[in-house]
Amino acid sequence: MLSPAFSRSLRLVPATGAMMLLAACASGGSATKPSPQVNQLYAQLDQASKGYETSVAQARAGNTQASQQTLDTSLNQLKTAAAHCPATPGCDPQRFFSAFDRLLRLKDGNFALGDDLVSMGDESPEGSESGKTGAASLPEAQRSVTLLRGQQLSQLIAMNGPVKAALEMWLTQWRGNLMDAYINYQFLRYQMWPEYQKQDLPEALLFGILAKESGGKVHAVSRSGAAGPLQFMYATGLRFGLNTEDGFDSRFDPAESARANAEYLDEQLKAFNNNLELTLAAYNGGEGRMRRLAGDDPSVSLYDPRIYNQLSQETRDYVPAVLAAAWLFLHPESYNLRFPRVDGAQGSVVLKRPASLTELTVCLGSAAGMSDGWFRTLRNLNPRLDPQVAQPTGVRIMVPKVLEKPYEARCTDGPWPILANDLHTAVLPVVPPSPPPAPPARTSNSGKTRSYVVRRGDTLTSIVNKVGCTSVQEVAEMNGLSHQHIKPGQSLKVPTCR
Repeated sequence: MLSPAFSRSLRLVPATGAMMLLAACASGGSATKPSPQVNQLYAQLDQASKGYETSVAQARAGNTQASQQTLDTSLNQLKTAAAHCPATPGCDPQRFFSAFDRLLRLKDGNFALGDDLVSMGDESPEGSESGKTGAASLPEAQRSVTLLRGQQLSQLIAMNGPVKAALEMWLTQWRGNLMDAYINYQFLRYQMWPEYQKQDLPEALLFGILAKESGGKVHAVSRSGAAGPLQFMYATGLRFGLNTEDGFDSRFDPAESARANAEYLDEQLKAFNNNLELTLAAYNGGEGRMRRLAGDDPSVSLYDPRIYNQLSQETRDYVPAVLAAAWLFLHPESYNLRFPRVDGAQGSVVLKRPASLTELTVCLGSAAGMSDGWFRTLRNLNPRLDPQVAQPTGVRIMVPKVLEKPYEARCTDGPWPILANDLHTAVLPVVPPSPPPAPPARTSNSGKTRSYVVRRGDTLTSIVNKVGCTSVQEVAEMNGLSHQHIKPGQSLKVPTCR
């Protein structure tokens, strides 16, 4: 077991290296033979990498003191080499990035997730007996989080251009969505994660799909009709047991959706020879299409032009986005990312007075440090309830355990439930619907006409429709027509429209 201080030091190595490597990006590569100075930097890099591997091996063997010394020496070598690369002609910064990526993968699976997270509204690690939440709070969580079919998940994620671009999006433009997805997931975790465990699938993959599909919003519905936290199409949902009972679509049930998703991925991983990228592409773009593209070679890369060029842009973006979110779930600290500590332990309250989910949201306020309020969480945990409909006294409402005491203190008596009910039952003025405006009439200019030569197939009605501002009767009277008879070649006078 590593000491907390040493564990923190080892976690900081990739993050520190990343900052140095970003500086190294400024230099360009050289196609010429490396100079002695460049070779010396590369030798320092190799030595630092080997030292890092040695420190990990020493830590696993329980030799904490020797491991810390080896780590310090390796880190200093890495700092020195990375700092000199930008100023050394011919030094290739990609070598340093490759080393960083390899060390990050070497570290994967060896240290607990969650032990450097910050509690919402509190720096103290509360919410579990061990002081850890999330993946670190469950037995054997680290093995389950990182393994896919017996392989390290991070070994299956190629750190290529699309994944790097997706990492940047999650860390910048999508950062708020990533944080919201993480918080939402922590409250849904006790329902969804066990279904992935049954199929021996990594939790990071579940989070990646959830973050990209719905952001952890249980009632999300796409423009194409995909629904629920994992966005099942209706027909696919039916194939995996997601149906409608008593008016409730079970695609919106977090546990059932996770079960169906895990079964689908298990099926497709077998079909695609455990090729994770093809499996995710099948989930987004359809397994039939992906099987046709892969043909007899399910081990072919998704990025093979024969496949990649045939994918929709949505699928090209989807696969790396899921993998990047999963990667950040495993390695947040290595990208200067700090997920909030969330106590997602399951709880419930029995209503002591009628209340809707919206009313409970108002009276709970920002309890337990939830600055954005609890509406989304209450909806997610009670997907069968209409949030606007008051539930009677005695109904059990699922809530995070951290809300059980705030409910008793704030929502059973006193001013807050009265205020919440007053807001909820406010009467809005009823405005009768306005009739749709009549289309503006087009009128003819009195006395102004033009000629129209009747063509084969014309009728007086079709001519009037072409003119657009007259009537059959008006044209018939203007031309002295009897019984509206016209013939090809005949010249008619018709009004000139404004």
